[in-house]
Amino acid sequence: MDERKKDILKEIVESYIKEAKPIGSKHLCDKFKCSSATIRNEMAVLESLGYIEKNHISSGRIPSELGYKYYVEYLMKPKELTGEDMLKLQTIFSNQNLMVSEAIEACLEIISDITNYTSVSLGKESYNNTLKQISIIPLDEHKIVALVCTDKGIVKNKQFVLNQGINLKELMKTSEIINKMLIGTPIPDISERLEYEIKPIISREMEQYEAIYGIFYEAFSDFVKNQENVHVVGKSKMLAQPEYNDSEEIKRLISKLEDESSIRKIVQNDDDKNISIYIGSESDFDDNVTVIKTNYKLGGEEGTIAIIGPKRMEYDRVVGVLDKLNKWLEEKGE
Repeated sequence: MDERKKDILKEIVESYIKEAKPIGSKHLCDKFKCSSATIRNEMAVLESLGYIEKNHISSGRIPSELGYKYYVEYLMKPKELTGEDMLKLQTIFSNQNLMVSEAIEACLEIISDITNYTSVSLGKESYNNTLKQISIIPLDEHKIVALVCTDKGIVKNKQFVLNQGINLKELMKTSEIINKMLIGTPIPDISERLEYEIKPIISREMEQYEAIYGIFYEAFSDFVKNQENVHVVGKSKMLAQPEYNDSEEIKRLISKLEDESSIRKIVQNDDDKNISIYIGSESDFDDNVTVIKTNYKLGGEEGTIAIIGPKRMEYDRVVGVLDKLNKWLEEKGE
């Protein structure tokens, strides 16, 4: 593609992102000081190559999915944050009292405000977490909470209703045995060690050993199973975009944004820590959106931060925000 076609495509993409209206030849003639015949010829070539397409309600053109992809890969430059936007993020970055997960969630709120799109974090505790302690906390005669703590400071709790005949003292004794024998064990390996090392011991010493074993097995299994935490901010902001003025389309997208299994598709088969952009059909989430995401690993926690918006997204601004967030995470991890 020659330079003039690149410039015209860039202008069509950026004007459509800004105005959400098809771009006509008059606008481009005024911009590039070319004749209407020249512009129409260039647009015809871009359309034949699949980079722009005709809008049904206008003679103007809009970027195609392929056009957005070309723009992102070859024509776009990340936009620097404004002083006001930078100050908002700096407030979070400079707060030393926040845990990583808390800082990430606070950043989501700010990113959603800055971009007017939906922000998502999918946290995943590191498999490097090892057991620091398990505690049994009685709530009343028939209820207890099993509290699992890791060496990385992650704490999970699960409440149980005790079956008749389960002795609280035996539960407490079992937790002492586990703490004595399994401290330092990676969390995903604990279930196997419970089966082959702890169960034979309690089976010799306790009457209700099967039920007691089941409580601890479930507590640790639940920890591993629920390792991903989904946090979504600004659902309504994305739906305020003019692309989503159809009630059925709004219902469909809201349903996906509220479905954790749909949100988790964003992170499937992707371990890249750099910023990745998935436009339309490239996204595992939905064909009618763009997903821009980055992964992080810091302080024993790892996960993904993603921005979901229309294909007519301010790519340069979103990439600029995530780039700044990446740099902060790298500095914090040093």
